[in-house]
Amino acid sequence: MFRKSFNDFMPIFRYLHAKFGPIITLRFGSKSAIFISDRFIAHQALVKEGALFSDRAPSFDGTNQRQISTAFYGEKWKSLRRNLTIEILQLSRMKSYSLPRKWAIELLLRNLKLQSINSGHQPVRVLEHFKLSMFSALVFMCFGKKLEDNTIMEISDIIHRLMSSFGKVSMIYMISFWPKILTKFLFGRFLEEVFRAGQRQREMFLPIIEERRKLKEERSRNGDKDHQVIESDIVPAYVDTLLDIKLPEENRSLNDDELVNLSSEFLIGGTHFITSTLQWIMASLVKNPHIQEKLFNEIKGVVGKGEEMVKEDDLPRMPYLKAVILEGLRRYPVASFLLPRKVTEDVVLNGYKIPKNGIVNFLTGDIGKDPEVWEDPLAFKPERFLMSDENENGGIMFDIKGNRELKMVPFGAGRRSCPGYALALVLLELYVANLVWSFEWQPVDGQEVDMEEIQEYALTMKNPLKAKLVPRF
Repeated sequence: MFRKSFNDFMPIFRYLHAKFGPIITLRFGSKSAIFISDRFIAHQALVKEGALFSDRAPSFDGTNQRQISTAFYGEKWKSLRRNLTIEILQLSRMKSYSLPRKWAIELLLRNLKLQSINSGHQPVRVLEHFKLSMFSALVFMCFGKKLEDNTIMEISDIIHRLMSSFGKVSMIYMISFWPKILTKFLFGRFLEEVFRAGQRQREMFLPIIEERRKLKEERSRNGDKDHQVIESDIVPAYVDTLLDIKLPEENRSLNDDELVNLSSEFLIGGTHFITSTLQWIMASLVKNPHIQEKLFNEIKGVVGKGEEMVKEDDLPRMPYLKAVILEGLRRYPVASFLLPRKVTEDVVLNGYKIPKNGIVNFLTGDIGKDPEVWEDPLAFKPERFLMSDENENGGIMFDIKGNRELKMVPFGAGRRSCPGYALALVLLELYVANLVWSFEWQPVDGQEVDMEEIQEYALTMKNPLKAKLVPRF
């Protein structure tokens, strides 16, 4: 049974929580795992008692310390997360990468228009176009250079294979105490797939990383310590900053395995998950043409005639666009659960004692569809967010990080929330705005948009979106 994906167990978890309450404990032999589904209890644990719920259990494949998301809570995790947040994801640095985002979107719009025209305006399957464009932008941020389209798509395929293999055995993450012999017996084939994909990823990434290392050394010898990107004078690439890190407790640089895995983590978080959300949002706009038209009219009022693209500076003046993005994140959360936490001290949550070293799982995917919080929760209604507080510029202010309360959890919550949430929002707003500005998105003649869901490593469309794209100019 544990060879099944987590999605296969969701109906069981929903049934158990409905019958036994918001916190349940499942025992496996002498071991147990705790599952929390209630948004108030999750907020208490993740935000109010965040320090006690910030550690990770050892992973079954022994790779905890190679990525920020799975690292134990400690000085190494703090150093790696601080580097990512300050060196890459702070607002001024994100703005410096606006040019790569611009040409990645230009690439997407050009490819979509060419395929539509060359096919005689037949429906276009858009997911692969989304992936190529998103990877192009984020590969540049990660490695500081443009790569050939075929190389980018191979990287995308490798990461997809890695995530798919993990997704097939995602239930093992929820338990986190498998003996090595049992792990090998039950999951050997999937672990072999992960190993092969990881080896190919290493073969592709290390030459690029070594190129950056040599460039830094050359500039250091020449007295130029400003490690800028190879192809432009923008800002350091992510891998450049990783090469500068000295781990505080070990007083060493990152090794090759850590560099490869951290680069992979950056691309996974910034591409596959954002691309899945982008596809859901565009499918919702095809299914709801009145929402698409309302969004287009807002864009037209800001951008005006004669402009071929929506610019990042235009985005703050588009509250309905923000509402569309938030509704997509609410209705189609990419993750149904957070990575397991290990409790560092005994703690009481809502009358339930959680023991020290307990493994706690948060089933957050349904929080954004709670009928006690959201009216008609399964409907796609961006207008619900227009009733949120507005800031002085007329934009929507919504507690996306859940600091006050958890109404939806697209980026986690508390100390281990996703540090890239601001970049994700900018990318989603920029892509959706330009896709709607450039094309009218229409359903395939005589067909309803298929919104059937499937949970792999992310919540995806079972049948990828196909749509007729009518150029607006």
